[in-house]
Amino acid sequence: MTKADIINEIASTTGIPKKDVGVVVESFMETIKKSLLEERENVYLRGFGSFIIKHRAAKTARNILKNTTIMVEAHDLPSFKPSKAFVEQMKGE
Repeated sequence: MTKADIINEIASTTGIPKKDVGVVVESFMETIKKSLLEERENVYLRGFGSFIIKHRAAKTARNILKNTTIMVEAHDLPSFKPSKAFVEQMKGE
């Protein structure tokens, strides 16, 4: 499902114009990105899941094509962790 599909689905379900729904969906995604990138805060959506920041430590890796060792710097990654209720629904429980 793409962002356009989500916008179409919400617009058809609620009767709100697609243009307005598109603005809300874009704003929702920007708010999540701002929280993770600028404020360094996790986002918790009860019953759905959490958008969290995972820290990866620096490590040594190998480039097998050039047969060299490289150093990968420490970095943060965004991650999504589904809620327990959401996981149970996916399992059919």
